[in-house]
Amino acid sequence: MESSPTPQQDLHTSQTRHAQTLTRRSRLALAVAASLLGTIGFTACSPTSNSATPSMSGNAASNVQQVAPGAPGKAPTWAFSGKTGIGTSYEPYTQGQYQDAKQNPISRVWFSLAQGILTETMYGLIHNAQLKELQFVITGNGFVDTEKDNTISSIEYLDTDANGRPQSLAYKIINKDIEGKYQIEKHIFTDPDRDTLMMRVTFTAFEDGITPHLYVNPHIDNAGANDIGRIDTHTDNHANTHASNQALVAYTAAKDSSVMTVKSDLNFVQATTGFVGVSDGLADLADNGTLDKPYQTTSAQDKSTVGNIAFTASYPTLIKAKPVTFNLAIGFGKDEAQSLANADATLAAGYDAVLSAYKGDATHVGWHDYLSSLPAIANMANNTTDSGKLLYTSAMVLKAQEDKTYAGALIASLSNPWGDTVSAAVPSTGYKAVWPRDFYQCAMAFLAMGDTQTPKVAFEYLKKVQVTEKTPGFTGTPGWFLQKTHVDGQIEWVGVQLDQTAMPIMLGWKLWQAGVLSPDEIGYWYREMLKGAADFLISGGEVNLDWNHTQITPPKTQQERWEEQAGYSPSTTAAVIAGLVAASEIAKEAKDIDSSSRYLAAAKGLNDSLEKHLVTTQGLLKNSAGVSAPYYLRLSPNGEPNTSDILAANNGKQGLDQRQILDGGFLELVRYGVRGATDKLINQSLQLIDNTELEHNLRLKYEFSAKDGSKIPGFRRYGNDGYGEDTVSGHNYAESGSNSADQRGRVWPFFTGERGHFELALAQAKGELTGNNAQQTKQQLINTYVQGMETFANAGMMLPEQAWDGVGDATRYHYQLGQGTNSATPLAWTHAEYIKLVRSMTDGQVWDNYPIVPAALK
Repeated sequence: MESSPTPQQDLHTSQTRHAQTLTRRSRLALAVAASLLGTIGFTACSPTSNSATPSMSGNAASNVQQVAPGAPGKAPTWAFSGKTGIGTSYEPYTQGQYQDAKQNPISRVWFSLAQGILTETMYGLIHNAQLKELQFVITGNGFVDTEKDNTISSIEYLDTDANGRPQSLAYKIINKDIEGKYQIEKHIFTDPDRDTLMMRVTFTAFEDGITPHLYVNPHIDNAGANDIGRIDTHTDNHANTHASNQALVAYTAAKDSSVMTVKSDLNFVQATTGFVGVSDGLADLADNGTLDKPYQTTSAQDKSTVGNIAFTASYPTLIKAKPVTFNLAIGFGKDEAQSLANADATLAAGYDAVLSAYKGDATHVGWHDYLSSLPAIANMANNTTDSGKLLYTSAMVLKAQEDKTYAGALIASLSNPWGDTVSAAVPSTGYKAVWPRDFYQCAMAFLAMGDTQTPKVAFEYLKKVQVTEKTPGFTGTPGWFLQKTHVDGQIEWVGVQLDQTAMPIMLGWKLWQAGVLSPDEIGYWYREMLKGAADFLISGGEVNLDWNHTQITPPKTQQERWEEQAGYSPSTTAAVIAGLVAASEIAKEAKDIDSSSRYLAAAKGLNDSLEKHLVTTQGLLKNSAGVSAPYYLRLSPNGEPNTSDILAANNGKQGLDQRQILDGGFLELVRYGVRGATDKLINQSLQLIDNTELEHNLRLKYEFSAKDGSKIPGFRRYGNDGYGEDTVSGHNYAESGSNSADQRGRVWPFFTGERGHFELALAQAKGELTGNNAQQTKQQLINTYVQGMETFANAGMMLPEQAWDGVGDATRYHYQLGQGTNSATPLAWTHAEYIKLVRSMTDGQVWDNYPIVPAALK
C-alpha cells in the first residue's frame, strides 16, 4: 500500500504519520525534563508467564492516598466521531420484542472504535454512554506515549468468510509504535450472555523498559462531569482464579446510577483514579513514567465530590520480544454487585467461549445466524466490486444500531458528530436517536436484504413517536411524527417535517405489498396510525409543542429534509405525493373509500402544481455550457420560485437568493415515481448539479479516485451549506460554541447512491437494460456508483456522513481527499443507501420506487 492514505485507510494512520516528527521531538523533550527531575524510575516487575501476580507490593500500597484532589477536572467532551468500527451482540426477537430469558439473556452493551482505541461504549439504552475512551499509556526509556496519539493503527475483522466478508462485528486492532518500540494487538467484542465488553490484549516490547498502563475515562449515564471513581480491592469468593482482585469502579452519586467495573485477568501492579488533567494517572506518569502518587477514590463516602475522572492502572514491565496476553472485561450493571459479577463471569467464561457465542454456535444465536437469515444478500454480493465485503458489514451495522429495550428503534448513528469538541457536561444523544426519515431508509434496506422481521417491528415502533392527543404538552392537530426522539419516545426536537410524516405511510405500503403485513394488519395500522398521518398531509393544522407554535399548510413544510428551512421542497413534496398515493391504496384496502378518494385527489393536485412552486424560469445559474434553462430550486420559501426571496441564514451562512441554491433533492421525484427519469426539467437541473465550474460555496459535485483508478462522483447537500469544518481555521463544526461564516458542509456519500439510483432509472427508461449491451451498461453503473460508495468506506468499512472534499484547511486531522470526516461515522442512512443501491442493481430497477404513483397520477 502507498504511504499516502487512501479513503479506505484508517484515519488514525494518516493522522499519526503526519505527527511523527512532532512526536519524536516530544519524546526527546520528555527525556530531558525527566533527567532534570531525577532518575527515571520504571517498575522492575517482569512476568515470566501470563499468570496473575500480586496486585500491589507492600510499599506501593502504603503510598496510596485516599481521595484525589482537583475536582472537577478538565471539562469533559466526547470522543472522535469517525468510528472505524461499532459492535454489539446480535439478539433474536421473541414475538417481536427483546425479552430476557434464561436460555437467551439480552446483552445491552454497544461499543465504538476510533483512532485505534475503544471509544463511546453504551449500556442500557443505546444512547446511554458509560465510557468516553479506554486506551493504553506506554512508558519506556525517556517517553510516555498514549496509544491514540503515538501509534500507527490497522483494523480488521476477526471473523470473515472465504471471500473476506465479515461474519460478525468482532475486531482485531493492531497498533504499532511509530518508532518500532512496541506493538499492541486487541480483539474486541461483547458477551452475548451478559452486559459485558471483552477485550483480549497482546503486548509485545521490542526493547527493554516498556511498561503498559491501562487508561479509562468513564462518562457514566451519558455525561462526563458527574462521575465518581474507586479502586476496589476485594477477595474473590467465586473461586475464580482468572480474575484480578482489583477492579476499577465508576458510577455517579445518583440513586439510580449505572455502574461500570473494569477488571483484568493479569493483576495490576498499581492503580489510581483522579480528575482528568489534574490528578489522573497521565499527570502522575508525565514526570517519571511511574504511578507514584496513587489515589484510592475521587470522592469521600458522602459522594459529594464529582467530576471528569479517569483510572490509570500499571501492568508489569514487559520482557523484550516476549509477548504478554491478557483479557479485560468491562462489566455494567444497575449496581456494583451486578457490574462486578458480569465482569468476573465473562473473564471466567474465557475468550474462546465468549467469542464463539458472539459469532453464534450450537448453544448461542449470533451474528452468523443473522447473516444466514438474509435470503437476498448472497446474490446481491455479486453486484458489488468488493465481493460483498461492505454489503455484509452494512447489514450488521444497521442491525447493531437498534435499541434492545425498545425493539425496532433504529437510530441515525452510534456517534456524536464532532464529538471531541462537543461538551459532555450534560447528557446528549447526538445522533443516537430516532429520526423517522433516517428510520425509513434503514427499514427499506432491511427489507431489501430479505429481513422481514426487523422492518415490521420497526414499523410498529413508529406509533411511539407519532404525535397524538396523548403526547405530553401537545395541543393542536395530531398525526405528524416527531422530528427527533430518544428510543423510549422522549421528545427531543419538535419541528414538523412533512416527509417524516409521509414515509411511515410509504413503509407501511411496501410491507403490505411484500406480504410482511397481512390485509388485516395493514387495515389495523391504517386506523391506528396511517390515517392520521395522511390527514395531516392534506390539511396540516395548528401545532403547539414546546417552542413550536405554528400553522402547517401542506405542502409547505416547516422543515425540509435537512431540518433547516421552511417552504416548498422538491424532496419533501415527492414524499408527500407518494405517501398520499400509498395512503389512498391502503384506505381502499381498509374500506375507507371516501378517504381513499380524498388522498388521491390531493396527490394529483400537488402533482399538477409541482413546477409552479418549485421550478424557476428566471434562474441565476448556468450549466457548464453557459446555458440558462429552468431548474428545480433547493427550496422556495413562499412557493414563488421566480422571485428574489432569500433563504434563511443557517449554520453560520447568510441566506442567499433562492435561485442561487442547488440541491439534488429533486431526484426523489424520480425515485418515488412522481416524475420520469427522462423528464426535461429533471435533466436540466442535473446539468447544474454537475457543473464543476461553479464557485466552491455553490458547487455540489466533486470527483474522487476509486480503487480501480477510475473517477467516481460525490455531492454536497446543497450550495451555501455550512454544516461542516471551518475552511480557514480548520476547526470542527461550531467548535468555539458558535457558528462561523467560513464553515462548509462537505460531500455526503449517500448522494452517490441517490445519483446511482437515478442513473439506473434513466437507463431503464431508455431501454438500455435490455438487449446486447444490457450487462455492459449495468456493470458501468456498478463500477461508478456501487464502487463509488465503497470508495468512501474507511478501514473498518464504516461509511461516513461526510467525506473531505479538499476545500480549505484540512484540519488537525490532515484529511485526505475522500476520507470520512469527524461528522458522524457510521451513518445508518449511508449504509442503508448502499444496501438499497446494490439491491436495485441486482434487480435492474429502483428498489424503493412506487409504481402505483405514476399509474395513479395519469
